[in-house]
Amino acid sequence: MKKYLSGAAVAAISFAFVSEAAATEWNVSVWGKRRAFTEHVEKLAELVSEKTNGEFTMNISYGGLSKNRENLDGISIGAFEMAQFCAGYHRDKNRVITVLELPFLGVENLEQEVAVSSAVYAHPAAAEEMAQWNAKLLMTSPMPQYNLVGTGEPRDELAEFDGMRVRATGGLGQAFEAVGGVPTSVTATEAYQAMEGGVVDTVAFAQHAHLSFGTINQADWWTANLNPGTVNCPVVVNIDAYEALSDAEREALDSSVSEALDHYLANYGELLERWDAVLEEKGVQKVEIAPAVIDEFRAKAADPIRDAWIADMESQGLPGQELYDLVMKTLAEAKGGS
Repeated sequence: MKKYLSGAAVAAISFAFVSEAAATEWNVSVWGKRRAFTEHVEKLAELVSEKTNGEFTMNISYGGLSKNRENLDGISIGAFEMAQFCAGYHRDKNRVITVLELPFLGVENLEQEVAVSSAVYAHPAAAEEMAQWNAKLLMTSPMPQYNLVGTGEPRDELAEFDGMRVRATGGLGQAFEAVGGVPTSVTATEAYQAMEGGVVDTVAFAQHAHLSFGTINQADWWTANLNPGTVNCPVVVNIDAYEALSDAEREALDSSVSEALDHYLANYGELLERWDAVLEEKGVQKVEIAPAVIDEFRAKAADPIRDAWIADMESQGLPGQELYDLVMKTLAEAKGGS
């Protein structure tokens, strides 16, 4: 004897299938482990889920979806919907945002780093270049000025950088090369082994990375005020996935970016406040570089590298001078200037 479902039961089952189909789930590719550098991604996922009552969720994978140097490639083919990458890993693919990695730009804090990054990300040239990889720039991963850790006697004179093997990518690598250093761009996850094995003498990182990737545990000293620059690491989303979101989901995502960055800044601020205690706990000497040494470093690295970058970008049909001027204008405004 056949049994037939009532109209109400059929409607309930149909609604359940529709509800299930309507839920959106994104995969997010980052690397390493959860740390200050990824807190805005974690917060973004939390906020989006809250705002959509769990109908839009993000699965954050630390290295399980892609290698860090291949995250932009993964976005371009739709292997995942969101990813974090650093410009120095493939400078030829993200030429525009490398303006943010020029040495000695004068950025003093994370809030200023957010301001200049946001301005560059909003520039049409940046959007156009990222679109070639089916990627949309969503938010930056602001980091403090990089500083060195090293073993043995501190390198606090410019002459001591000559021949120094340093883990430094992008514009930072160029800066150290300008004063005789030998930069290598091993990935963050490889830095500890490179230092331990003597492949590099020093490693340039922001504070969180020295902690997360263990280089601080190899170090005898840390430069407190060299501050040659930083790297730029955006979070991007796959354009097709972004455009496939419902209006409500897109609003939940877009409106959560500033909140996620605020959380990131507060969290990173706590790390910076306890950094001196970390150095003391690990027996790492805090080295202050003399102002004259920093001035000499800046003179040899800043202007020549900036001028060469602008000329290179202009020769490729990109608005190098305009982008650099945008950074300087935004930075002045962030510092309270005109």
